[in-house]
Amino acid sequence: MLKEYRSDKIGLILSGGGARAAYQVGVLRGIASILPRETANPFDIISGTSAGALNAAALACHAQRLRTGVRLLEYVWKNIHSDHVYQPQSGNLLGGASTLLLTMMSGKEPGNALSLLDNTPLNELLSRVLKLDKIQRNIDIGLLDALSITASAYSTGESVSFYQSVQGISDWEGPHRIGRRSKITLQHLMASSAIPILFPATKIGDQYYGDGAVRQLAPTSTALHLGADRILAIGVSGNSTKSPLEDPMETAPSLSQIMGHILNSAFVDTLENDLQSLRHMNEILPLVPDKVKEKSGIVTKPIELLEISPSEELNILADQHYDELPKRVSKYVKDSSSGTLLSLILFEQGFCTALWELGVKDALAKSDEIAHFFRS
Repeated sequence: MLKEYRSDKIGLILSGGGARAAYQVGVLRGIASILPRETANPFDIISGTSAGALNAAALACHAQRLRTGVRLLEYVWKNIHSDHVYQPQSGNLLGGASTLLLTMMSGKEPGNALSLLDNTPLNELLSRVLKLDKIQRNIDIGLLDALSITASAYSTGESVSFYQSVQGISDWEGPHRIGRRSKITLQHLMASSAIPILFPATKIGDQYYGDGAVRQLAPTSTALHLGADRILAIGVSGNSTKSPLEDPMETAPSLSQIMGHILNSAFVDTLENDLQSLRHMNEILPLVPDKVKEKSGIVTKPIELLEISPSEELNILADQHYDELPKRVSKYVKDSSSGTLLSLILFEQGFCTALWELGVKDALAKSDEIAHFFRS
């Protein structure tokens, strides 16, 4: 079914968060159940980062029918195991982390790959389930305007959005972020999802790249550059309703807690802050004189925004599924202190299915807003 023509463009933003990205699939299932059954991909621009990039690519490959793309993602996430994503580089996970950090601080060349986990299984999984050659065909027949995959360049610190799109879109540069036209490949997906320290960097051209959530200061900017007028953002935080300093700490944080804290700040804070900035811009924009808008080159009209994010704390949900964690990893990631790290690496059926169910519930709770957003 061909997508209905619209004068305005809808952008989808899928953020990063390791195993938490299963939540996005539940939200997409909820959206698919609200829209007409044979609806083609309703998103003109799909922008994915980290694990969200994998979901984004699957939707772009199956843009002819939204439910087909969602069904593929459901099959993957509901049957996933950690062995499908990674293998430890050594038997002592946190001991390896300590060695890795000391090696980096000393400036010495490491003897092994600079990562705790080997993500070769993920590469093999994606090569089996994704037919990336379909992306250009779907663009050519009008089912999609653009797919963007964001990664972080280690040499420069730039956030690089690799995009495959219709003609007429030019590369861009901004503070610590650039857009580069590319044919999306498996290397782009592996780079975007290469969580620092956990997974090895991926080489594209003459640069090495890591997880796109790192130093991604403005996650919405890519979709806006690619022409989005309306944005649907699916976050994976689950922290927006949590009170500051809600949970007291009686002991010093463990290494796994520190790692989780660092990774959580990369995956969570930037998207939430950027969405808040976009809301403030929408409030201020009507007050800005037209001459000032023209001179400054800022967006000339408010951007319609719909955000769907977890209604429950994902760290707590991960703790409830701690027993699923492979034994070789559970020796070093304790359920009592590592909720954040656990929620990122717990690629197991029970946890991912629970995330999917939460996503469906949260989407259906916003069914009226979703129907209005898509004018359905």
